[in-house]
Amino acid sequence: MSLSRRQALGGAGALAAAAATTAFVPHATAAPAGPAPTGPSLRGQVPVADLWSEFTANPYTHPHIPYIGRAGAAPTRHGHGHGENGEGHGHGRTVTVTPARGDSAPAINRALEEAGRAGGGTVQLRPGTYEIGGVLRIAHDDVTLRGAGSARTTLRPTRHLTELIGPYGSRYGGDKSSWSWAGGLIWVCPQARWESLTGAIKDRAWPFEGWTGNRRDEWRTLTPTREAARGDWTLTVADAGALRAGQLVLLRLADDTEHTLLRHMAGDIPGARTYSWADKEKLVSYVPYEWPVRLTRVDRRRHTVTLERPLPLDARAAWKPRLTTLVRPVTRAGVTGLTVAFDRTEQSPHLLDKGYNGVVLQCAYDCRAEDIHVVNADNGFGLVAASACTLRRTRVSGRGSHHPYFCREGSHDNLVEDFRIDRRTVPAPPGTQLHGINVEGLSSHNVWSRGVMETGTFDTHRGMPFANVRTQITVHNDGRHGGDASAGPLYGARFAHWNVTVTNERAGCVRLDGIAPYSATVGISEVRDFDQIDTPDFTGALRTRAESYGDPGGVRPRNLYEAQRDM
Repeated sequence: MSLSRRQALGGAGALAAAAATTAFVPHATAAPAGPAPTGPSLRGQVPVADLWSEFTANPYTHPHIPYIGRAGAAPTRHGHGHGENGEGHGHGRTVTVTPARGDSAPAINRALEEAGRAGGGTVQLRPGTYEIGGVLRIAHDDVTLRGAGSARTTLRPTRHLTELIGPYGSRYGGDKSSWSWAGGLIWVCPQARWESLTGAIKDRAWPFEGWTGNRRDEWRTLTPTREAARGDWTLTVADAGALRAGQLVLLRLADDTEHTLLRHMAGDIPGARTYSWADKEKLVSYVPYEWPVRLTRVDRRRHTVTLERPLPLDARAAWKPRLTTLVRPVTRAGVTGLTVAFDRTEQSPHLLDKGYNGVVLQCAYDCRAEDIHVVNADNGFGLVAASACTLRRTRVSGRGSHHPYFCREGSHDNLVEDFRIDRRTVPAPPGTQLHGINVEGLSSHNVWSRGVMETGTFDTHRGMPFANVRTQITVHNDGRHGGDASAGPLYGARFAHWNVTVTNERAGCVRLDGIAPYSATVGISEVRDFDQIDTPDFTGALRTRAESYGDPGGVRPRNLYEAQRDM
């Protein structure tokens, strides 16, 4: 069996780190006075970033830059990818739906359900405008809803989620609407999760949205694992009998009474030891940390398994590392080639969204949405307990959105690329809030790449997400981050903002070197503090790095994700 260079790197990652000859000592937090030293040149042109040179010698355990080279859905992985246009895995029939008078949702949903029950297929929407009076749901693997292109196929929803499903309240009471950060009129979500969520809403209960069930006890241990280090591709397990190559499992890490797992997510900096974790009710509710991953190899004789991606964190004995089952996700599903255009309504006050929401992937693994345009939405695109998914060539425009994009509840390893957020077409009503590209709730190793944001910000929404990357983005930085104080820190370790152009000189949420532990801020515009100004959650040295400040696009690689992908 031949190995690609990427696979060879994965197998040799630990050896490469040990053999690196250049010692690396993290810098203390410092505000750069100007551009950093240029470093070695690439083809005699744009210089290579010093941090990149360090990373290539130590790609899976670098202290500042996360390994995100395998973010997103993979078209050819496991022999059944989506193809270049987001279609299904290559078997199953195509059912064509034509615009009709009245509500087209029942016909489309029947076709999606039939394709799922048949083992997969594509529901093809002809060009035209479809009136949609209900939620379009993809609940099965290998099913694709495909329009004729976002400029040719338009869905016009006539009702919002509060009307269709009911008021979705907050776990903390009050009149907050959880449709402000959940649910879509196109909703990729497994049937079991849909039933538990809608049932809880009808009972006015709070439905858990993560990977292990509504009560977080609908899982079973497959095997405990031995200790392992961040960046390892192989785990030693107690019993490999219930495991097989190609299986999707959940790595589960529990916290201890000293909250050493949360401290580790913050980079184990000294300030994390003195931070008050116990009173962060919402943050503590997010653990155990749950990371879905596919097994690529099982060696029962040696009691080892090989992972599809390197470990995102240490697996220490104190955290009782184990591989478990998870709610069966939707896999290899897709939505492509259409516009979701709501009638223009006034944006609701903050946290009172009615649910004019676009496309959401929930409990989805290795799924994608491509060539989708959402207009006049409360929330454009959502990833909720979604992993290894791709949003490509997506756009949000119209009257303004609360979250153009949200990423939450333990979403990992997702890719959002070639995205656009247009300037709003009407002024924001009083009391509304705009965020931008959101990440929260212990979500990790997600990537936003090659984007244009005419409005919004890099919304890190508390809940201590970590190891996320925003790269090659132009932003008019006028949004605000959100997040409940009980959700804890804004940033965990290893956020990287790489080659970012800020058109209005605002620093907030983009410049990281004074606020996010073990972060990398490379090639951003000159910026200054105004409007929302944050102070670090952690005291003491944050051990951050900054390079090529004031020179966006001034270092190679231009795109951090693409450079890692092509290693």
